[in-house]
Amino acid sequence: MRLAAKTLSYSLMHVTVATSVAYVLTGNWAIALGIGLIEPMVQTIAYPLHEYLWERKPVKVELFHNHGH
Repeated sequence: MRLAAKTLSYSLMHVTVATSVAYVLTGNWAIALGIGLIEPMVQTIAYPLHEYLWERKPVKVELFHNHGH
């Protein structure tokens, strides 16, 4: 039950943030709500694709380069 509540609260927060940002950018609540509802659906597809691409081939990420110093 806790996981379901957490998932629901995160979903509501995500839609609220996306809608708010879209409203600030457009000044139009109808467009903002449309973007706010569509963006999480697109993100639902984009995230697993991102994970799949990262898991296909190991990527060496160096945060700091050591140039022989």
